[in-house]
Amino acid sequence: MSRIAVPLYRAAHGRTGDKGDRSNISVIAWHPELFPLIVEQVTPEAVAAQFRHRSPSQVQRFVLPKLHAMNFVLDGVLDGGVNDALNLDAHGKALSFWLLDMSIEVPHALVHRLAG
Repeated sequence: MSRIAVPLYRAAHGRTGDKGDRSNISVIAWHPELFPLIVEQVTPEAVAAQFRHRSPSQVQRFVLPKLHAMNFVLDGVLDGGVNDALNLDAHGKALSFWLLDMSIEVPHALVHRLAG
């Protein structure tokens, strides 16, 4: 089956939260048919690789199939947290955009389900 590479934001949207030096990033499929592809490709290892420049100490993934969503918990990515960081985005609100920029492969048969 032929596939094309697209940024994750074409298949999903996200939201970010934080607590201390921990970031939560939710990834929610735009369409239920896209969810299995996202689960298959957006693994804890792939997310750790996407954030290697932030050196996460741990990446956990929680799959929420009834919501067609996943939640990632990344430890050690906020430069110590809001009170300790010199980072302009100490809350890590932009981290969901960084994750949504990662590439996934989508079969041609599902391209019509992508956003944009």
